[in-house]
Amino acid sequence: MRSQNYVTMLDPFYQKYGPLMTALLYIPAFMGDLFWTAAILSALGSSLAVVIGLSTTVAIIISAAIAVVYTLFGGLYSVAYTDVVQLILIWIGLYLSIPFAMSHDAVTNIADTAYSLLPLPGSNITTGKWVGIDNVDANSSGIFLDGFLLLCVGGIPWQAYFQRVLSAKSAVVAQKLSFVAALGCIFSAVPAVLIGAIAASTDWNQTDFGQASVSEDRYKDILPIVLQYLCPPAVSFIGLGAVSAAVMSSTDSSILAASSMFTQNVYRVWRNLCSKPSDVELIWVMRLFIIVIGVVATVMAIQVTSTYQLWFLSSDLVYVILFPQLLCVIYIPFSNSYGSLTAYVLGWILRMGGGEATFDIEPYIKYPWFDEDGNAQRFPYKTFIMIINTLTIITVSGITSYLFNKEIIPSKYDVFKMQICAPSQQDDETDQDPDSKDGDHGQQNVAYLNSRDQLDTKL
Repeated sequence: MRSQNYVTMLDPFYQKYGPLMTALLYIPAFMGDLFWTAAILSALGSSLAVVIGLSTTVAIIISAAIAVVYTLFGGLYSVAYTDVVQLILIWIGLYLSIPFAMSHDAVTNIADTAYSLLPLPGSNITTGKWVGIDNVDANSSGIFLDGFLLLCVGGIPWQAYFQRVLSAKSAVVAQKLSFVAALGCIFSAVPAVLIGAIAASTDWNQTDFGQASVSEDRYKDILPIVLQYLCPPAVSFIGLGAVSAAVMSSTDSSILAASSMFTQNVYRVWRNLCSKPSDVELIWVMRLFIIVIGVVATVMAIQVTSTYQLWFLSSDLVYVILFPQLLCVIYIPFSNSYGSLTAYVLGWILRMGGGEATFDIEPYIKYPWFDEDGNAQRFPYKTFIMIINTLTIITVSGITSYLFNKEIIPSKYDVFKMQICAPSQQDDETDQDPDSKDGDHGQQNVAYLNSRDQLDTKL
């Protein structure tokens, strides 16, 4: 994608499928960024509420306003440079808090509590056993498999990632950045795991927390609780700064990602149908959409109290609908709009059929192992839908490609005007001219890419 000089994740869809599918595929991408922004704003709100006693609602509004303002006026440069500072603060703040929390008198050695439950003095409550989960059984295995694959593969089709690697100097640099980032993710996850282990090994009666243990509904507040009650005040505030930095880093990236895709791949393309928009107009549309996303995400963060649900939901639609689309548009030469649209509609039907408790959507499709008592899916249906979507794109694209190439269906019925070529022929044309594979879209793409590069410089 970097070697093709793409600017956004949706650019290959525009080149290959045209503006309609690009606009439709923007919807799950936008919803993913929106849910993710709301999730991390909610996380910061609860952290500030625990550590400094600030109202959750006020904390969310202030955090969102700050992120929107510097994204609004700074664009990608402000996001990139502030992310460097914020990343350093995250590592310093979280790693600094570990030794202080671990050495607190109320904390038992986490090595001793890893696999064993220890009774707390003077109570019938036990603590520890932070490695493994007791309630994993055959009925829950599908849920864990779904969550595992969703978080791994569903983390790929995000503009927040692509806006970094696609702005790299070369494709090689983009690849190296991705591998280094993978190591950085592991390095950043270490303090999170240790803080969870510390919390599970703590006798909270010996602290000012006021309860013998942390209730399940407060699990989302584990990090700020550890900072507040197991660390000195100075370290607690530094750790809170690390949390704030992490939230700001993700918030500005997600807001800029959603607004840039809308401006470049939706508004600009459809505006060209009437007249060519000016660069100033596009910049102001982008700024307006940054504000809209910030406001909607803020409202959602205030209304939906579960950070965990929003976190999973943000990757849900991206994994189920967008990942198979991106996979096929890049690696399946004969994929086309017919296969893409069929899989898109089918994916939405199957996913909504599974229900969504976050928004009180009842399931109308009961997949295998459905839990009638809990009214919940036990089958890894999200992974199932992702596979079905991938096979649908390949199958429908292959069939329509064959029918049009063999003129079994006359070309006048080719409503997408794709001028589909056989896979081998399409590969040859791609080698000769990257823009010619798009049929009627070819000349439009040249002007689109050139003008887009000029706008990107100004942005």
